[in-house]
Amino acid sequence: MRVLVIEDDPTVGQFVKRGLEEQRWSVDLVADGEEGETLARSQPYDLVVLDMRLPSRNGLDVLRNLRARGFERPVLVLTAQDAVDAKVETLRAGADDYVTKPFAFEELLARVEALARRPRNLATPVLKVADLEVDLDAREVKRGGVLFELTPKEFLVLEYLCRHKGRVMSRTLITEYAWGYHFDPGTNIVDVVINHLRKKIDSGKGKKLITTVRGVGYVIKE
Repeated sequence: MRVLVIEDDPTVGQFVKRGLEEQRWSVDLVADGEEGETLARSQPYDLVVLDMRLPSRNGLDVLRNLRARGFERPVLVLTAQDAVDAKVETLRAGADDYVTKPFAFEELLARVEALARRPRNLATPVLKVADLEVDLDAREVKRGGVLFELTPKEFLVLEYLCRHKGRVMSRTLITEYAWGYHFDPGTNIVDVVINHLRKKIDSGKGKKLITTVRGVGYVIKE
Protein backbone atom coordinates (compact mmCIF):
# COMPACT_ATOMS: atom_id res chain seq x y z
CA MET A 1 0.00 0.00 0.00
CA ARG A 2 1.26 3.48 -0.90
CA VAL A 3 0.50 6.48 1.28
CA LEU A 4 1.20 10.15 0.61
CA VAL A 5 1.62 12.27 3.74
CA ILE A 6 1.32 16.03 3.16
CA GLU A 7 2.47 17.67 6.39
CA ASP A 8 4.76 20.69 6.88
CA ASP A 9 5.59 20.06 10.53
CA PRO A 10 8.74 17.90 10.28
CA THR A 11 8.19 16.32 13.70
CA VAL A 12 4.62 15.27 12.96
CA GLY A 13 5.44 14.28 9.39
CA GLN A 14 8.32 12.01 10.37
CA PHE A 15 6.28 10.58 13.25
CA VAL A 16 3.48 9.54 10.88
CA LYS A 17 5.86 8.36 8.15
CA ARG A 18 7.93 6.23 10.49
CA GLY A 19 4.88 4.72 12.17
CA LEU A 20 3.23 3.73 8.90
CA GLU A 21 6.48 2.33 7.51
CA GLU A 22 6.76 0.15 10.60
CA GLN A 23 3.43 -1.32 9.51
CA ARG A 24 5.03 -2.08 6.12
CA TRP A 25 3.34 0.74 4.24
CA SER A 26 5.24 2.61 1.53
CA VAL A 27 5.17 6.30 2.50
CA ASP A 28 6.13 9.52 0.71
CA LEU A 29 6.31 12.71 2.76
CA VAL A 30 6.04 16.24 1.36
CA ALA A 31 5.72 19.55 3.21
CA ASP A 32 4.13 21.75 0.56
CA GLY A 33 0.46 21.85 -0.44
CA GLU A 34 0.99 22.49 -4.12
CA GLU A 35 3.65 19.79 -4.42
CA GLY A 36 1.46 17.36 -2.51
CA GLU A 37 -1.51 17.99 -4.78
CA THR A 38 0.63 17.43 -7.87
CA LEU A 39 2.00 14.16 -6.48
CA ALA A 40 -1.44 12.91 -5.45
CA ARG A 41 -2.75 13.49 -8.96
CA SER A 42 0.22 11.94 -10.75
CA GLN A 43 1.08 8.90 -8.60
CA PRO A 44 -1.06 5.82 -7.78
CA TYR A 45 -1.37 6.33 -4.02
CA ASP A 46 -3.86 4.23 -2.09
CA LEU A 47 -4.46 6.91 0.53
CA VAL A 48 -3.53 10.52 1.35
CA VAL A 49 -2.92 11.91 4.84
CA LEU A 50 -3.42 15.67 4.54
CA ASP A 51 -2.63 18.46 6.99
CA MET A 52 -4.83 21.56 6.80
CA ARG A 53 -2.19 24.24 7.40
CA LEU A 54 0.33 24.05 4.59
CA PRO A 55 2.60 26.49 2.74
CA SER A 56 1.91 27.37 -0.88
CA ARG A 57 -1.63 25.93 -0.82
CA ASN A 58 -3.68 25.10 2.27
CA GLY A 59 -5.05 21.63 2.86
CA LEU A 60 -8.68 22.56 2.28
CA ASP A 61 -7.87 23.94 -1.17
CA VAL A 62 -5.79 20.86 -1.96
CA LEU A 63 -8.70 18.63 -0.95
CA ARG A 64 -11.25 20.58 -2.99
CA ASN A 65 -9.00 20.65 -6.04
CA LEU A 66 -8.37 16.91 -5.89
CA ARG A 67 -12.06 16.05 -5.60
CA ALA A 68 -12.98 18.52 -8.35
CA ARG A 69 -10.54 16.73 -10.64
CA GLY A 70 -11.98 13.29 -9.93
CA PHE A 71 -9.51 12.07 -7.30
CA GLU A 72 -11.34 9.09 -5.73
CA ARG A 73 -8.89 7.63 -3.23
CA PRO A 74 -9.41 8.11 0.54
CA VAL A 75 -8.17 11.30 2.21
CA LEU A 76 -7.59 11.44 5.97
CA VAL A 77 -7.32 15.00 7.26
CA LEU A 78 -5.05 16.09 10.11
CA THR A 79 -6.31 19.26 11.78
CA ALA A 80 -5.50 21.32 14.84
CA GLN A 81 -8.97 22.86 14.69
CA ASP A 82 -11.48 21.17 16.96
CA ALA A 83 -14.45 23.38 16.09
CA VAL A 84 -17.40 21.50 14.63
CA ASP A 85 -17.71 23.92 11.70
CA ALA A 86 -14.11 23.25 10.63
CA LYS A 87 -14.61 19.47 10.79
CA VAL A 88 -17.89 19.63 8.90
CA GLU A 89 -16.28 21.81 6.24
CA THR A 90 -13.51 19.25 5.60
CA LEU A 91 -15.98 16.37 5.37
CA ARG A 92 -18.18 18.27 2.95
CA ALA A 93 -15.12 19.17 0.88
CA GLY A 94 -14.53 15.44 0.38
CA ALA A 95 -12.50 14.18 3.34
CA ASP A 96 -13.22 10.60 4.34
CA ASP A 97 -12.20 11.07 7.96
CA TYR A 98 -10.17 13.35 10.19
CA VAL A 99 -7.89 13.20 13.22
CA THR A 100 -7.53 16.16 15.57
CA LYS A 101 -4.04 17.15 16.72
CA PRO A 102 -2.50 16.15 19.04
CA PHE A 103 -3.29 12.51 18.37
CA ALA A 104 -2.16 9.05 19.38
CA PHE A 105 -0.60 7.08 16.53
CA GLU A 106 -2.82 4.08 17.38
CA GLU A 107 -5.90 6.13 16.51
CA LEU A 108 -4.37 7.38 13.27
CA LEU A 109 -3.36 3.86 12.26
CA ALA A 110 -6.84 2.47 13.01
CA ARG A 111 -8.45 5.13 10.83
CA VAL A 112 -5.93 4.62 8.00
CA GLU A 113 -6.51 0.86 8.06
CA ALA A 114 -10.29 1.33 8.04
CA LEU A 115 -10.10 3.65 5.03
CA ALA A 116 -7.73 1.35 3.20
CA ARG A 117 -10.14 -1.58 3.56
CA ARG A 118 -13.01 0.07 1.73
CA PRO A 119 -13.28 1.26 -1.87
CA ARG A 120 -13.53 4.97 -2.41
CA ASN A 121 -16.77 6.39 -3.74
CA LEU A 122 -17.01 10.08 -4.43
CA ALA A 123 -18.86 12.01 -1.75
CA THR A 124 -22.57 12.07 -2.39
CA PRO A 125 -25.10 14.54 -1.03
CA VAL A 126 -27.29 11.59 0.02
CA LEU A 127 -26.02 9.03 2.53
CA LYS A 128 -27.87 5.69 2.48
CA VAL A 129 -28.09 2.88 5.02
CA ALA A 130 -30.66 0.22 4.09
CA ASP A 131 -33.91 2.18 3.49
CA LEU A 132 -32.64 5.23 5.41
CA GLU A 133 -31.64 8.31 3.38
CA VAL A 134 -29.83 11.36 4.78
CA ASP A 135 -29.90 14.23 2.28
CA LEU A 136 -26.99 16.54 3.17
CA ASP A 137 -28.06 19.34 0.85
CA ALA A 138 -31.73 19.47 1.83
CA ARG A 139 -30.96 18.50 5.45
CA GLU A 140 -33.72 15.90 5.26
CA VAL A 141 -33.96 12.39 6.64
CA LYS A 142 -36.25 9.71 5.23
CA ARG A 143 -36.77 6.06 6.00
CA GLY A 144 -38.89 3.99 3.70
CA GLY A 145 -39.88 7.21 1.97
CA VAL A 146 -41.25 8.73 5.19
CA LEU A 147 -39.80 12.12 6.15
CA PHE A 148 -38.61 12.62 9.75
CA GLU A 149 -38.01 15.95 11.43
CA LEU A 150 -34.70 16.04 13.34
CA THR A 151 -33.08 18.68 15.51
CA PRO A 152 -29.72 20.05 14.27
CA LYS A 153 -27.78 17.90 16.77
CA GLU A 154 -29.77 14.79 15.91
CA PHE A 155 -29.01 15.38 12.24
CA LEU A 156 -25.27 15.82 12.91
CA VAL A 157 -25.06 12.64 15.00
CA LEU A 158 -27.00 10.61 12.42
CA GLU A 159 -24.91 12.06 9.58
CA TYR A 160 -21.70 11.10 11.39
CA LEU A 161 -22.85 7.54 11.99
CA CYS A 162 -23.98 7.18 8.37
CA ARG A 163 -20.66 8.51 7.05
CA HIS A 164 -18.99 5.72 9.02
CA LYS A 165 -21.63 3.01 8.61
CA GLY A 166 -20.50 -0.39 9.78
CA ARG A 167 -17.88 1.13 12.09
CA VAL A 168 -18.34 1.49 15.82
CA MET A 169 -17.99 5.18 16.72
CA SER A 170 -17.16 6.06 20.31
CA ARG A 171 -19.14 8.55 22.36
CA THR A 172 -16.03 10.75 22.44
CA LEU A 173 -15.76 10.97 18.65
CA ILE A 174 -19.50 11.58 18.26
CA THR A 175 -19.38 14.35 20.84
CA GLU A 176 -16.36 16.04 19.27
CA TYR A 177 -18.08 16.03 15.88
CA ALA A 178 -21.50 17.24 16.97
CA TRP A 179 -20.63 19.49 19.93
CA GLY A 180 -16.98 20.38 19.43
CA TYR A 181 -15.71 19.61 22.92
CA HIS A 182 -14.03 16.65 24.54
CA PHE A 183 -16.31 14.09 26.05
CA ASP A 184 -17.23 14.54 29.69
CA PRO A 185 -17.87 11.12 31.28
CA GLY A 186 -20.38 12.81 33.56
CA THR A 187 -22.81 13.68 30.77
CA ASN A 188 -25.09 11.38 28.82
CA ILE A 189 -25.88 13.82 26.01
CA VAL A 190 -24.87 11.37 23.28
CA ASP A 191 -27.09 8.63 24.71
CA VAL A 192 -30.03 11.06 24.93
CA VAL A 193 -29.68 12.04 21.26
CA ILE A 194 -29.28 8.41 20.18
CA ASN A 195 -32.46 7.50 22.06
CA HIS A 196 -34.32 10.30 20.28
CA LEU A 197 -33.00 9.09 16.92
CA ARG A 198 -34.10 5.53 17.66
CA LYS A 199 -37.62 6.67 18.50
CA LYS A 200 -37.80 8.54 15.21
CA ILE A 201 -36.13 6.23 12.69
CA ASP A 202 -36.15 2.77 14.32
CA SER A 203 -39.45 2.76 16.23
CA GLY A 204 -41.94 0.36 14.69
CA LYS A 205 -39.41 -0.99 12.20
CA GLY A 206 -38.58 -4.66 11.95
CA LYS A 207 -34.94 -3.85 11.24
CA LYS A 208 -33.20 -1.66 13.81
CA LEU A 209 -30.35 0.31 12.23
CA ILE A 210 -28.64 1.84 15.28
CA THR A 211 -26.86 -0.62 17.56
CA THR A 212 -25.20 -0.04 20.93
CA VAL A 213 -21.80 -1.62 21.47
CA ARG A 214 -21.63 -1.73 25.24
CA GLY A 215 -18.70 0.15 26.71
CA VAL A 216 -17.62 1.48 23.31
CA GLY A 217 -20.22 3.49 21.43
CA TYR A 218 -22.69 3.17 18.58
CA VAL A 219 -22.81 1.80 15.05
CA ILE A 220 -25.32 2.10 12.24
CA LYS A 221 -25.44 -0.76 9.78
CA GLU A 222 -27.67 -2.42 7.25
